[in-house]
Amino acid sequence: MPRLSAGLLVYRNVDGVVEVLIGHPGGPFWARKDDGAWSIPKGEYTPEEDPWAVAQREFTEEIGKPPPPGPAVQFEPLRQPSGKVITAYAVRGDVDLRGAVSNTFELEWPKGSGTIREFPEIDRVGWFPVPEARVKLLKGQRPLLDRLLELPDLVGRGGDGPAADEPGGSRSH
Repeated sequence: MPRLSAGLLVYRNVDGVVEVLIGHPGGPFWARKDDGAWSIPKGEYTPEEDPWAVAQREFTEEIGKPPPPGPAVQFEPLRQPSGKVITAYAVRGDVDLRGAVSNTFELEWPKGSGTIREFPEIDRVGWFPVPEARVKLLKGQRPLLDRLLELPDLVGRGGDGPAADEPGGSRSH
């Protein structure tokens, strides 16, 4: 069975431009990578867990702020090049990123040194217009932006037009 992950693609409209909230992974492997390295806030879960609850929990852990209340639109699961399957939810809302802080993980660094260091899961977070986010996001997550722009309130906007107040579309929470 593939590994499962759930996450939130939070979006907003700023002066007619659709922006999404994404984070840059922390730790030494990602330190010098930017384009093609960012991700939606997400985390792994087991089949017994509710992916919507996991997506909200992971957002709070990785951003250090509660997610917007919704409503949420669930996208069809997206298989990553690694084989992991992401269940993502689009949620319209604004999150003030001042004071955002991620949870941390431990890693032996440098490898083989015996020294355990602590790193944030997300070391930077930001709002990006969809065209810029498409460059920043991991290649396997870019289809989420296409799915976002297929929402009825965003169709034809291409990421740079005004959006209505509520998302429509597939399955809402």
